[in-house]
Amino acid sequence: MLDVKFIRENTEKCKTRLAMRGKSYDEEIDTALALDQKRRDIIGKVEAMKAEQNKVSKSIPQLKKAGEDVSAVLAQMKELSQEVKALDAEQAEVEQQLHDTLLTIPNVPADKVPEGADDTCNPELRRWSEPRAFDFEPKAHWDIGKDLGILDPDTAAKVTGSRFHFYKGMGARLERAVINYFLNTHTDNGYTEILPPFMANTASMTGTGQLPKFAEDMYHLENTDQYLIPTAEVPVTNMYRDDIIPAEQLPIRYAAYSACFRGEAGAAGRDARGLIRQHQFNKVELVNFTAPEDSWNQLENLTHEAEAVLQGLGLPYRVVILCTGDVGFSSACTYDIEVWMPSYGRYVEISSCSNFLDYQARRANIRCRNEQGKPQYAHTLNGSGVAVGRTVAAILENYQNADGSVTVPEALRGFMGTDIIK
Repeated sequence: MLDVKFIRENTEKCKTRLAMRGKSYDEEIDTALALDQKRRDIIGKVEAMKAEQNKVSKSIPQLKKAGEDVSAVLAQMKELSQEVKALDAEQAEVEQQLHDTLLTIPNVPADKVPEGADDTCNPELRRWSEPRAFDFEPKAHWDIGKDLGILDPDTAAKVTGSRFHFYKGMGARLERAVINYFLNTHTDNGYTEILPPFMANTASMTGTGQLPKFAEDMYHLENTDQYLIPTAEVPVTNMYRDDIIPAEQLPIRYAAYSACFRGEAGAAGRDARGLIRQHQFNKVELVNFTAPEDSWNQLENLTHEAEAVLQGLGLPYRVVILCTGDVGFSSACTYDIEVWMPSYGRYVEISSCSNFLDYQARRANIRCRNEQGKPQYAHTLNGSGVAVGRTVAAILENYQNADGSVTVPEALRGFMGTDIIK
């Protein structure tokens, strides 16, 4: 969440930049500022009353020693104590209201984030490689998967429902090969591998920003305090919830495989076929914890790490910076990596790499120590390194052959045990 002090000192900037997200947050900001002022007023009253209590308490022994009646003074002290107790309770209530209000306000887009309404306004930063020129009519990955007998959404629909897949034979092996290739590449580059739980509790989902804003997209397990995770970002980031990270340990860089579960409540009708938008999918996530002064450098490093696995697979892609109307709720700045999909005739998102600054850390109370040993909020970053199902889809489409077979990228052949799927 945002620091209310930052909002108080930069009110107009917060209102202006947040409005660029496509919705005004003036009401929430004004409510937060009013609650903050009320909280500070109460604190001032309580401090004055406690100072009066201390003063009177010190006078009582002298009054008794002088033989004076202190009953009126004691009655005054009792009344004052009751008032302080009532104000303490009111302060706790106001602070909870302030906390709840701040949870509804998204991160302020960084100054480097361009203004724009939606994903059509995302400026392209760079491209890698050129899309393949086919001398035959390329097929969509769902047709390739069906023809090769390696993707089976129909059986999955019977067993579970729409937007699920059975991977079969070489399809299952390809998915596993991509996961292993990603994890090996990232750990070779200095990341520590993590295999996290695939469920997280309410505090964890709130800490990374999924709750309360995106509750409808989450799978909540009935009669529990647990949710199926939408990304490994949630459990891995919350490893340090309510902790203080020693300065010498930073930056901490984790690479985590997990299955991911998303209701996709706002995506009805979009990418209904194939592997692009599933309720359950696999992903390798990169999560970084950094000192505040290092987070922008780490964002560039993290993005290049995600790009590296696509380069190793020979998949053409481009990098865009998300505009204010497209950047995620918790993010201050996000780079999307988009892979070329022949069946779409365009680039499709395969990774989002984000710097959250101290937004998640403040929600989850993740701190680090600076060089002087003083605790401060850490900065958190994450990025897909990358989405596995979308990578499989991109491989099938970009490496397809005229005879219906698919050439296996060289980087995966050691995992696959073959150079072609047919």
